[in-house]
Amino acid sequence: MTARIHKATLWFAGLYFLAAVPSAAAEKIRVAYVHVFDDAPVVIARDKGFFAAEGLEAQVTMFTSGPTLVKGLVTDQSDVGVLGFTNAITWAAQGADLKIIGKVQEGYHALVARNDRSIKALKDLKGKSLASQAAGSTADIVLKGVVLKSAGLTDKDVQIMYTAPSTALASLRAGRVDSAFLFEPYDSIAKASAPVTEIYEVGKVWPFPCMVVIVPGKLVKERPDAVRKALSALKRSMEFMKEKPAEASRILAPAFMAEEGLAVEGKNISPEEIMLKSLKSNIFDWRLSQADLKRMEELSGVMKSLEILKTDVPLGSVVDLRWQNELERQRP
Repeated sequence: MTARIHKATLWFAGLYFLAAVPSAAAEKIRVAYVHVFDDAPVVIARDKGFFAAEGLEAQVTMFTSGPTLVKGLVTDQSDVGVLGFTNAITWAAQGADLKIIGKVQEGYHALVARNDRSIKALKDLKGKSLASQAAGSTADIVLKGVVLKSAGLTDKDVQIMYTAPSTALASLRAGRVDSAFLFEPYDSIAKASAPVTEIYEVGKVWPFPCMVVIVPGKLVKERPDAVRKALSALKRSMEFMKEKPAEASRILAPAFMAEEGLAVEGKNISPEEIMLKSLKSNIFDWRLSQADLKRMEELSGVMKSLEILKTDVPLGSVVDLRWQNELERQRP
């Protein structure tokens, strides 16, 4: 009897040991993302175990800006990055070997204005103050080269305050600025908690592939299978967000919202509600379409007109869709 107990103890101990040790087959990969709702699929892929399901042991790191993140890709501190398309083009123009392998999110940035500032349309922004993201960011490029331009305005006609989205929201609610260019969840929070009206939405008027998956050329050459696995994990994530938005909202809430949510006119709006609104107002897709590629060409032209790009960067030298095509063929 004692011998049988001893053998059973050893057997269970062996099971515990196997469970505690990471699989030797798991391939290590360093994934970086910008801490904005546009990059939500990375959070889902990490917390739902989609990286692990693809055989990857992912070290996921959060960055505060695209320019900082892309430096990590160029200097071999990260393997995969989810960030703005414009960052890849900017660095490619300087000789960096970077590849865009898929899409993550279309650009959904809303321009909201306070109701007490007589701003009914974009043209009314002239002489007004506007809070937006950092100069040179994807949002800033679209704001200057697409949004303001469509109303015959330039950045000289508007008092732009460059700041973090949370500060832009606080300034808008306090009346320190007249308007703000916001992405989710700040857009939904502003509409729920401040006397504002949306006067323009990029995703409705000028949709473009904002957030994309970028990898160094070195990873493409040396570990092509890891590239496929990373894109496949993000694909799983975006499909999950589409199929189960309520569950996705619960996962995303701790990452992007304060625990207490919002109190508006005596009614509490939970973080999950804001996340669900944000999911519904965005389009997440892992595939770059021909229309996306055409819009990328247009955006590159905008960057040249703003003198952010000094030379032409052929899109074919930066975009590599072989893994996207492979995953497309595997679809049922």
